Amino acid sequence: MRTTGPAAAPPPVLHTWDARGVHRLVLNQPGSFNTLSEEVLAALQTALDAIAGEPSARAVVLSAEGKAFCAGHNLKEMRAQAELAYYQKLFARCTRVMLSIQNLPVPVIARVQGLATAAGCQLVAQCDLAVAASQASFGVNGIDVGLFCATPSVPLVRNMPAKQAMEMLLTGEFITADEARLRGLVNRVVPLEALDAEVEQLLLALLSKPREALAMGKALFYKQRETGVEAAYQLAGQAMACNMMHAVAQEGVQAFIEKRKPEWPVLAP
Repeated sequence: MRTTGPAAAPPPVLHTWDARGVHRLVLNQPGSFNTLSEEVLAALQTALDAIAGEPSARAVVLSAEGKAFCAGHNLKEMRAQAELAYYQKLFARCTRVMLSIQNLPVPVIARVQGLATAAGCQLVAQCDLAVAASQASFGVNGIDVGLFCATPSVPLVRNMPAKQAMEMLLTGEFITADEARLRGLVNRVVPLEALDAEVEQLLLALLSKPREALAMGKALFYKQRETGVEAAYQLAGQAMACNMMHAVAQEGVQAFIEKRKPEWPVLAP
């Protein structure tokens, strides 16, 4: 009788894409609430690096299987290796993933179907756009176990007013999806059954725009945000001048003048 060995473990992150250039990254460990274990962080980094080098990529949708979007770092894994050097390496790895999302030349949408806490809330805040189901909730509750959510605070305070972010960080209290939208953490909130349709609607809006203009705009958006107003205007003015010289802007402006829809040029990668 022929016997088979144990089934291969499912990948921690599913990476698929379609003919439109939409890449989908799915956190695929619902049993552990999709925590950002070392394995998951490594898989995310591999996928993001691959997308960054893919000239046909147009957008990324980051989602998750199960009830939770992401419950933050894997505390059991962290507690098992109580060494400063290990923690420094772990948080540096997580930071690299977050910056890779920001540095991608295409928009990244978080599709949030459930709980997003601590580094999971950080992941939502780091994405360029976020669509949440009405049942989703958000928190940075590391303080409940004596750990201030320092790294999640970086994108959080860049999404919402300082006192609202500080309240979440100091109290560990959760906010609803509607509260997250009012505070600027997510863009849209819909019932769970409408979540995919809402993400698709947002994707269609992005895909109708030229990739080159979106890439230049995204890069400028994050760069100018970290500077003073005068330096920001200098960066923005230079970016707009370069954008205006680009073939897509030339076509877009000409189409506006001629009162027609633009025919975006197909540019070599």
